[in-house]
Amino acid sequence: MTPDLTAVLLSRIQFAFTVSFHIIFPAFTIGLAAWLCVLEGLSQKTGLPVYRRLFEFWLKIFGVAFGLGVVSGIVMAFQFGSNWSELSRRSGPIQGPLLAYESFTAFAMEASFFGVLMFGRHRVPPLMYLGSAIMVALGTNLSSFWILVNNSWMQVPTGFTITADGIFVPTDWRSIILNNVVFVRVSHMILAAYVTTSFCVAATGAWHLLRGMHKAEARVMLRMGLGLAAVLVPIQLIFGHLVGDYVVKHQPSKIAAIEGRWYDEQPAGEVLFAWPDETTETNRFEIRLPAPIGSLIDSSSLTSKEIGIKSIPVEDRPPIAITFFAFRIMVGIGMLMLVLAWAGAFFAWTSGLEDRRRMLWPIFLSFPLGFLATLTGWITAEVGRQPWTIFGHLRTTEAATPTLQSAEVVISLLVFCSVYALIFVFGTIYIYRLLRAGPGAVALSPIGSPNPKRPMSVRGDTA
Repeated sequence: MTPDLTAVLLSRIQFAFTVSFHIIFPAFTIGLAAWLCVLEGLSQKTGLPVYRRLFEFWLKIFGVAFGLGVVSGIVMAFQFGSNWSELSRRSGPIQGPLLAYESFTAFAMEASFFGVLMFGRHRVPPLMYLGSAIMVALGTNLSSFWILVNNSWMQVPTGFTITADGIFVPTDWRSIILNNVVFVRVSHMILAAYVTTSFCVAATGAWHLLRGMHKAEARVMLRMGLGLAAVLVPIQLIFGHLVGDYVVKHQPSKIAAIEGRWYDEQPAGEVLFAWPDETTETNRFEIRLPAPIGSLIDSSSLTSKEIGIKSIPVEDRPPIAITFFAFRIMVGIGMLMLVLAWAGAFFAWTSGLEDRRRMLWPIFLSFPLGFLATLTGWITAEVGRQPWTIFGHLRTTEAATPTLQSAEVVISLLVFCSVYALIFVFGTIYIYRLLRAGPGAVALSPIGSPNPKRPMSVRGDTA
């Protein structure tokens, strides 16, 4: 039975909406968990109260973001049964174990040790508390690993065979889990999360300096956030290029759409900007660099032949404009973050930023950049994979539930949008209030003592 094509489109919109909402929170909590480890380690090593206050401050925010991420992520799984049952049926022998590994290892680890972080400060020894923070950070990274293994297999299927009734059966788990595509994409995502958190921390520090509040904590956030971003953004750009290498090799339709290249070129030029017109199969307002820059970027060669969109059968082409623009927004944001990180880090570690309001404002306004870059990166990856769910083997129309009807999906889409919007609004408002309140006084009692006696003094604290 062929599914209703309108229902398939609505199901894609629904899944895109829910996954876009969900990815905001892991993109924040993965890096934030690592930041908490650093703060707790510095607090125990140096004994400076500023690190303890920052830890308690960001732990509250982590708790809220972690909860929102869990809730929004669990709901996505139901759609595999309701909207994409054919995908589940046919790829279940591979995707089922991968998602189970994520639950049994990463999620169980995060949830267990997260409880220690929230409620065990005065119940466990200091090193065990620090170890719990490390385990939570490890769990967030491990969770990202399993999800990226699953998604990477859908992008570049390997280590499997297809039975007579169309079931994907694993034949080589090592090839599925430990291939080069997984390594590059996992590194790219984790770096994106760390960069996102770095800018959130730096922006919070800039915000409090602009308001003239919590100056000791703000200086620490600003310096550490910008310093980490200054190191990580260039590394992230390198891994982004490596991700492009696998796309060139394994997904010619996606790279052709990303480049906005309609004809095969050898060597190829590079389209910087254009307005791709799929009706006329041309680019309007095109600005391009001459050959062989395109070949050099795509294939690290001065003479390589690069494929054009017209060489891809029409039925196998992804939406060109969405893929083209999403990629350029992601790259543009990446370059802007590089400039901000390097300039901000230079001033923060030399002459100081506290009195440079013209520099503090751009850093404060950079808060959403990491989220936008992550979202547009995923849009590029997922929209560029179309019309395939499992690239080259299972089309999106074949992956949908055969009995799916448009009316059913409309109702569920409206419900999802309403509930998620409500959660997002209240969650965002609460996180905003926590950020605005800033770090407060916390108990100075030794870690592991059952009853903290008095709040810490804020006099004489230094960063």
